[in-house]
Amino acid sequence: MRSLPSKAKNLQIAPFSDTLPAPIVFRSAYVPAEGMYPQHRHAWGEFVYSFSGVMEVKLADRHYLAPPQYGIWLPPDVEHVGLNRYEAVHCSLYIAPQGCGNLPRAACALTVSPLVRALLEHLRQQPPQQPGTPRDERLLRVLVDQLALAPCAGSYLPSSDDALLGAVLRMLEEQPGDNRSLPELAHAVHTTERTLMRRARRDLGISFVDWRQRLRVVKAMPLLEAGQTVETIALDLGYGSASAFITMFKRLVGTTPDEFRKGADGRINAGTK
Repeated sequence: MRSLPSKAKNLQIAPFSDTLPAPIVFRSAYVPAEGMYPQHRHAWGEFVYSFSGVMEVKLADRHYLAPPQYGIWLPPDVEHVGLNRYEAVHCSLYIAPQGCGNLPRAACALTVSPLVRALLEHLRQQPPQQPGTPRDERLLRVLVDQLALAPCAGSYLPSSDDALLGAVLRMLEEQPGDNRSLPELAHAVHTTERTLMRRARRDLGISFVDWRQRLRVVKAMPLLEAGQTVETIALDLGYGSASAFITMFKRLVGTTPDEFRKGADGRINAGTK
């Protein structure tokens, strides 16, 4: 399980007490590096989306990561902690309990469609009024309907508490450019390749190869946003060439690293105005 930053800056939780001011409420915010929303819970559902960076949400028994092609859904009354390890612009969509019936009953990462992303971006640029206009309310209801149709992706980068598999995952998180093969990693923790493959299927729900590529995407995003060159990032992440890294990144994210960087720069600059 990933640890929380030791010097996290506590952020202000949304200023609602026992009830929401409307059935659906949209809120966006810029958060600094190592910003953390302390442990809390609320009676309404929440969809969390990061326009830039990688949003993290920690529950009692699970840790969710969501880069910008995913968002995190939290049903009502789920205790959680939210954080960003790097500066980011994110939003929350709060949904009253009676509006959560068609959304997943358990916390999960949801795949964000181009339409959902466009709606969220529109709402960020033109925040709904409080109280909302009929036009705002219709747009928010469309967004909730679209989220109800979104495929559930579990956690984008799942973790494991297994002594053997967890040790390997932690090694790679600390050194994502480590190119040792699965048999070599298994040997390092005194087990076999077959054992690690079996436990990866059981605990991660994806193959070890897919997990490693997702890890490198997650590690690359803040480096791109910080202005590092694609070639430097590729080499640091264990790729022999920038082209191999670009191919992997575009396959998983849907854009090239440079396209992702330009989009993130625009979102962060807009969020800090």
